[in-house]
Amino acid sequence: MQVGQDRRVATVFGGAGFIGRYVVQRLAAQGYVVRVATRNPAGTRFLTTQGRVGQIVPLQVSVTDAPALARAVQGADVVVNLVGILHERRAGDFDRVQGEAPGLVAQAAAAAGVARLVHLSAIGADAASESLYARSKAKGEAAVLAAFPGATILRPSVVFGPEDQFFNRFAAMAQLLPFMPVVSGASRFQPVFVGDVADAVMAALVQDQAQGLTYELGGPRVMTMAEVLRFILDTTRRPKRMVAMPMGLMRLQAGFLEKLPNPALTRDQLLLLQKDNVAAADKPGLAALGIAPHSVEAVVPGYLRRYRPGGGRRDVVAA
Repeated sequence: MQVGQDRRVATVFGGAGFIGRYVVQRLAAQGYVVRVATRNPAGTRFLTTQGRVGQIVPLQVSVTDAPALARAVQGADVVVNLVGILHERRAGDFDRVQGEAPGLVAQAAAAAGVARLVHLSAIGADAASESLYARSKAKGEAAVLAAFPGATILRPSVVFGPEDQFFNRFAAMAQLLPFMPVVSGASRFQPVFVGDVADAVMAALVQDQAQGLTYELGGPRVMTMAEVLRFILDTTRRPKRMVAMPMGLMRLQAGFLEKLPNPALTRDQLLLLQKDNVAAADKPGLAALGIAPHSVEAVVPGYLRRYRPGGGRRDVVAA
């Protein structure tokens, strides 16, 4: 990858997150000096081993602070915005972080003369959705393209990988609960590997045809929620009964849980769970970026082994 300079600089917002660490690793491997813009620079220390001394530079930046954003992107060749939240800590967080902030990032990138901007959104982004999360994602996309028309939007389905909060969370539930609760078991997902999403970011940064386009990223298999949970139970060797949960009861429970600092479920997430999360046939996807997706079956068992009885150690001994 070349952009015409010996010293290339990339600014990554959300670089210390689940997807961000994979993007930072790939940018460093391509020789970029990577600025990891985050509210908590101390949380980026683990990333420094991904590059040479001084190659990965943490910056304390809030994505709602326009002057700080301008400093973070000044002199950058490329900018990647991966910032997102799954729930609100206070009312209006979705709008501030996912609706307004992406536009501020895009404005700063445009003003700084950045060559490429990639913005991570999500399948289901919809200005007319009942979900605050989905509406804020759609608002953010519109703000990005208004400020930086050549930006590339990536919308992944549920992202899986060793650090995910999807397969890991349900596998932990399978360890603890006497049965597996099923919410919206018929809803469909197209889980996509985190490494493939990171590769999509890298491809979007160099492919001219990706500028101004929106891609929906899904893996090779569409699975219902019930199929996902059955796969987890089989993989973790937890032969437990699956029990469909009444939506009314789940709304009551979510209303209580969302008052906690890190809720396992919120009422807004319940709205999302009732909708399919599958890549649209009329949108380009991983194949258009030259990426062959990894399957759930090829990746997930490797990191769910620890949830098996005995922590998976029996499998290691047997092998």
